[in-house]
Amino acid sequence: MKGQRRLRSRRQRTVILAALRETTSHPTADEIYAVVRAQMPRISLGTVYRNLETLTEMGEAQKLEFAGLQRRYDGCTSNHMHVRCDDCGCVADVEGAALPDLGRVVPSAAQTAFKVTGLRMELTGICPNCLG
Repeated sequence: MKGQRRLRSRRQRTVILAALRETTSHPTADEIYAVVRAQMPRISLGTVYRNLETLTEMGEAQKLEFAGLQRRYDGCTSNHMHVRCDDCGCVADVEGAALPDLGRVVPSAAQTAFKVTGLRMELTGICPNCLG
């Protein structure tokens, strides 16, 4: 029984990761659930959330958290930036723009006595669809 559960979890993670990597729209868990459910009708939304958390912890996906908005996920784990639409909330990759080097930022932040664990920078604007 335990082996079957582990195998099912691995298959679920594989299907979820494939769905995430097949899109550049930075979907929410609900959107991923809708895609995955077509292949795995018995999967629950909670299972999708748990697997997305596991994939994030494993470094296979990025969790994008924007203030006051639903989390989105990115199947591309390279160091890159995102821009979010102020109107509809869609997210796009900013090609060729990397996040600042933590090696340069951390020494300055160390003066605050914080243990720095990451860097998040958010670009915002109005997407082409909302501009009309």
